Amino acid sequence: MARRKSLAAQLLQVYQERQKAKAAAAKRAEAELARQVRATERDAAARAREDARREREAAQAWSRAQKEKQSQQSADSRRAEQIVRDLEKRDAARAKELEQKRRAEAREQAAAERRAKQGAAEGMRHEATERTAEVEERLRVLVSVLRSRPGGLHQLRLEAERAFGEGEGDLEEFVVGVEEALGSVDYPQGLGGARRVAFAPESRELVVEVELPGQAVVPSVTQYRFKASAPPAVVPQPRKEGECRALYRDLVARLALRAIDEAFAVTPPALVDGIAFNGKVRAKDRATGKAIEPCLVSVRVSREGFAELVLDEPELDPVASLHHLNAIVSQHPYDLEPVRPVVTFDLSRYKIAPERDVVAGLDSRPDLVAMDPIDFEHLIRRLFEKIGLKSWVTQASRDDGIDAIAVNEEPLIGGLCIIQAKRTKNVVSAETVRAVAALVVDNGASKGIVVTTAWFGKSSWGFAARNRVELIDGRHLKSLLLEHLGIDALIGLPKLPPNWETRDLS
Repeated sequence: MARRKSLAAQLLQVYQERQKAKAAAAKRAEAELARQVRATERDAAARAREDARREREAAQAWSRAQKEKQSQQSADSRRAEQIVRDLEKRDAARAKELEQKRRAEAREQAAAERRAKQGAAEGMRHEATERTAEVEERLRVLVSVLRSRPGGLHQLRLEAERAFGEGEGDLEEFVVGVEEALGSVDYPQGLGGARRVAFAPESRELVVEVELPGQAVVPSVTQYRFKASAPPAVVPQPRKEGECRALYRDLVARLALRAIDEAFAVTPPALVDGIAFNGKVRAKDRATGKAIEPCLVSVRVSREGFAELVLDEPELDPVASLHHLNAIVSQHPYDLEPVRPVVTFDLSRYKIAPERDVVAGLDSRPDLVAMDPIDFEHLIRRLFEKIGLKSWVTQASRDDGIDAIAVNEEPLIGGLCIIQAKRTKNVVSAETVRAVAALVVDNGASKGIVVTTAWFGKSSWGFAARNRVELIDGRHLKSLLLEHLGIDALIGLPKLPPNWETRDLS
């Protein structure tokens, strides 16, 4: 037992020894390994130190190179900067010199511009003063056009008388002479228009038609003033519309009075007792664009009545003077509102026949159908005179189908009447009535009148009512002669017209 334990102890001891040997070997191996590690680490550390040394040396060399480079660059930079500073100084000197020169030029230019502006402003002020003076002078001319009538018109009258005398009483020569005399009278620029003249020897009346200036003749500004704005300008000061209207209304009245005065001055009192005046304006209708010629003032005045006016009186109101003469004056001449003229025709278009007093030579009961044709026309003229119209008989060679003309002097409903007298035993044709209507239109008359000893057809009555034609048949003529001339006439028709009675003929 003891022996067996000893073996186990031996085995254990062997085992333990082996274990110790293994442990010592392991320890020696570990020590060797640690030594090797340390040697390796020492080698690595030496290599690291060597690498570090080399790196330091390389770094030091690079640093020295960099420093040398930086030093070179600094030197180069300083040289470059010096060069730049030198260039900048020279450039600054040149720039300063140029700036001084530019400023000097700018000052000179500014001074020149100031002088130019002052000169332009002074010129504009002068222009404003001149244009204002022109407006004032134009206004003075408009206001004084009546009082500044020229002298020497007596000589023009002598020339008109001479033209009438040399023509042995030729009315056409007289009219031409009067027109030339009136046309030779000087007027301010823009105020003297065309003159047309006609003469009615039976009434000793001169018809004068004058072209008046348009509204533009009145200055639309009161003055011009200099406005120191940007840019400066000469600015017109508009005239009030009411003032423009009043100036134009007064101007029309002044020109009308002056034209009438000149017409009386150039015509002999032995030939002309009165004047029928029409003042017209040539313009464009703003609504249609067509040419129009509205009459703005119309008056019929006698030489004696006109002589009552003192035209040179400074306080004379020309508009009131026209109303004193019973003139027809447009209420709104500035707007070209027309009036109906007292005479709407040109007497020079008609050749007036010598007047006959046929009434004194008639029988107590004359037969109208058996009368001489010329005597019948003069009887009709005398009838219309008694009715209240101024009438003339035209010469047969120049009547164009017009036997007589008459003028109704009523301002609103009057005008020229064209008369055709038909002394016939038969019905008056509708063509005759239509022809008279055409003459009314062609001559600008207010109406036409057909007087006959016979009768008219139904179509003639209907046409006349629509076309400003009045028809007077035999029985109406018979009653008019009895009412106005006291002539109880007969109408010797071979048969009784339709709807007539026997007493209408006898």
